[in-house]
Amino acid sequence: MAAVRMKDQLAYLIASLNRQFEADLTERLRPGGVPIEYFRILEVLDAREPRAMGEIAAEALIEVPTLTKIIDRMTTEGLVYRAPDPNDRRRVFILTTRDGKALFKRLRGVSSAQERRIVEVLESDKAAELKSMLRELLQ
Repeated sequence: MAAVRMKDQLAYLIASLNRQFEADLTERLRPGGVPIEYFRILEVLDAREPRAMGEIAAEALIEVPTLTKIIDRMTTEGLVYRAPDPNDRRRVFILTTRDGKALFKRLRGVSSAQERRIVEVLESDKAAELKSMLRELLQ
């Protein structure tokens, strides 16, 4: 089997596409002054809260040490707050403040619009098939 050039490797193509999507989302969030990491954290919390740091890190694709620093900044900015786990004093939950909820509500459409653009390019059936294949690779 012949060697596959880097630019033709699936992993390279997926990583390149991810970089492109990240740059696009970052650019669309810029007018609101919201870093993409804030947006992802607020999106995770919007789905269900309270959340432990480890859960947020896994879903938002952020390393725990980095997440801790980001949560510190978001707490200072009044977007989230920490609360002790009533069942385990060693654990801390993260919850969204009213301002954090309002910010996410205002920006929610940014990622929805990106998803719509991708689905339009691929057409609905191909987009669903691609999601299925990517989920299979993630397992």
